[in-house]
Amino acid sequence: MKIVSIVGARPQFIKCAPVSREFRKEHEEILVHTGQHYDHGMSEVFFEELAIPKPDYNLGIGSGTHGRQTGAMLGAIEDVLEKENPDAVLVYGDTNSTLAGALAAAKLHIPVAHVEAGLRSFDRRMPEEVNRVLTDHCSDMLFCPTETAARNLASEGVTEGVFLVGDVMCDAMEYNRAVAEERSRILEDIGVEPGNYLVVTVHRPSNTDSREKITAILGALGEAGRPVVFPVHPRTRKYLSGYGLLVEMPENIRVIEPLGYLDMLHLMAHAEKILTDSGGVQKEAYMLGVPCITLRENTEWVETVEAGWNVLVGAGREKILEAIRSFTPERRPKSCFGNGKAGSEIARILSRRVRD
Repeated sequence: MKIVSIVGARPQFIKCAPVSREFRKEHEEILVHTGQHYDHGMSEVFFEELAIPKPDYNLGIGSGTHGRQTGAMLGAIEDVLEKENPDAVLVYGDTNSTLAGALAAAKLHIPVAHVEAGLRSFDRRMPEEVNRVLTDHCSDMLFCPTETAARNLASEGVTEGVFLVGDVMCDAMEYNRAVAEERSRILEDIGVEPGNYLVVTVHRPSNTDSREKITAILGALGEAGRPVVFPVHPRTRKYLSGYGLLVEMPENIRVIEPLGYLDMLHLMAHAEKILTDSGGVQKEAYMLGVPCITLRENTEWVETVEAGWNVLVGAGREKILEAIRSFTPERRPKSCFGNGKAGSEIARILSRRVRD
């Protein structure tokens, strides 16, 4: 059996690794990298660290507006699918690469499998939410990470081909955490002590494209009273530079380049708290048992909030500061993302369904 797997962004490289590892034991996988994340710090280093085979195709699409980027990907992916003629197409998450891959396959009548199906923030202003919904509704196999995701699909009338498999990020975490502990020297390199620093990631347009919001976020971090490590996404760096905020950065905020998976995993694991507007980082924080402060008004990972390990604060300076100072989970995080075997379950179901 042959599948084409489509990835394009950092979180998808991480999610792809455990599925690819299992699937390639018995079948052929063609890996297509759209180029959505294209520099070494956001792309190549993840293939190297996670032992993912080099992509068979790198489409080199790069950045652009949502419509132009998705359209360019759609045409280029269609060319690959017509050449390879796979039995199924596998897409991950909620990026423009996800939607383009699903649409290209659906229009060619190739079965679509969606890993991380059923997530909803219920905010259609987020491009990721639009991508999720559209991808789910043109998928033939929907691999849900949580019971909440499966319920979301059912409420939209999607019940056929839905499988609750757990979260592939849990697989990646279990596989790589010990490796990160052994290999990473990021804390020593930055000069921070375990449990005595914050980690922040900001990349969503709702925050980066608003000078008022990103200024409020940095202002709160500047008053945190402890070191703040800020790996800066290339897109975020562009806006910070344009606003003149890079040269006015508070002294306690340590701006660094994007990190590879192992260094980022190690950095997050030993943080006092994590502040983020990323969906994936919210989940990683929960799996690591590190309190998370989410710089958004909503989340697709409601389980982390309900468990008391994630708090939604938006971009308000005072709310962020209050959470930094006082947010403390009252109970241990419970397991709600599976048993670390989602990759093997997805590979098994794919094999059975496509053959049938």
